[in-house]
Amino acid sequence: MSIEENRRSFIKKMGGSAIALPFLSNKRPAQPKETYDGKKLGIALVGLGYYAVEKILPGIDESPYWELKGIVTGTPSKIPALKEKYNLKDENILNYDNYANLANCPDIDVVYVCLPNGMHAEYSIKAANAGKHVITEKPMANSVKECEDMMEACKKNNVKLAVGYRCHFEPFNLELMRYGRENTFGKINYIQSMFGWTAGNPKMWRLNKELGGGGPLMDVGIYSINAARYTKGMEPRSVVAHFGPVTDKTRFSEVEESVSWHMEFPDDTVFTGFTSYNTNVEKFQAYGDKGWVEMGPAFSYGPIVGNTSKGKMDMEVVYHQTYQMNGMGALFLSPDPMPDHCSGVEGLKDMKIITAIYESARTGGKKIML
Repeated sequence: MSIEENRRSFIKKMGGSAIALPFLSNKRPAQPKETYDGKKLGIALVGLGYYAVEKILPGIDESPYWELKGIVTGTPSKIPALKEKYNLKDENILNYDNYANLANCPDIDVVYVCLPNGMHAEYSIKAANAGKHVITEKPMANSVKECEDMMEACKKNNVKLAVGYRCHFEPFNLELMRYGRENTFGKINYIQSMFGWTAGNPKMWRLNKELGGGGPLMDVGIYSINAARYTKGMEPRSVVAHFGPVTDKTRFSEVEESVSWHMEFPDDTVFTGFTSYNTNVEKFQAYGDKGWVEMGPAFSYGPIVGNTSKGKMDMEVVYHQTYQMNGMGALFLSPDPMPDHCSGVEGLKDMKIITAIYESARTGGKKIML
């Protein structure tokens, strides 16, 4: 089945976006008091699945920077409720066949692509060509080439590109970044991170290679990679990886069931990672010569819990997507370029590492990054 056939089948069955990870909490904590009195950014959601409607849309609603102005969906039954609630204009309600009409939607400043990984590049590039700024979910795309094409399209059309790295706006993970930057626990010598969940439905798009790009490494393993990078503040020099055993050849006929990898940084720091679609685990640990820090849950909606050798991480538990949309709202309104940490630059860096992990796991041996 081609990716176009997969796309149409997926849209018909799932409504165009991500499904819920079963172990993630839907409880919404108290929200930040963010103030902004200027003109709001008009945003369109591309795909109206669980993540778009149940996670991103509440973040949009609770942020003073944004206003839902459009939707793109292949499921007409999802239109009436959103049209009425947000008073959407007919011309701002699009589908995947007339998506290019974005160019004729002046109310829409930014699109948020909440589609399967294999669709990120196509719909981000089309939005850029229509003159719209882009936010796309992570991983940024299915390949390094797709990431580069997205960046080039946005550059050519003079629009900004952001990737949905919500943890870059979340207090616990921001504190983790600070620990690494300020050497709070001395030089970090060893990092370990594990993130996996049980993917039970053999028909979900995440188990389809063309739509998912891969298995758990693309889905949740990317969190571990990204966290190791922002804790160290540097890029790895090499990776070695191994696929785990396949226990269910029906579910895992196209993508890996699990993968473990070993990453080395230029300062000789060692990182070990593990991700799986058949194990429920979520943990991050970093050890320095003057102490340690661990979080678990570390990246999901948690609530995140953190401890250190100096005591508990006493950070505010927040609704991640509101913090993300607040942070990104200010960045899109700024005349400055999108900062690297949540731009295509960051997405491309992660994709290069993911590609090296897959290559090592398939062919064996160490892959040199630097």
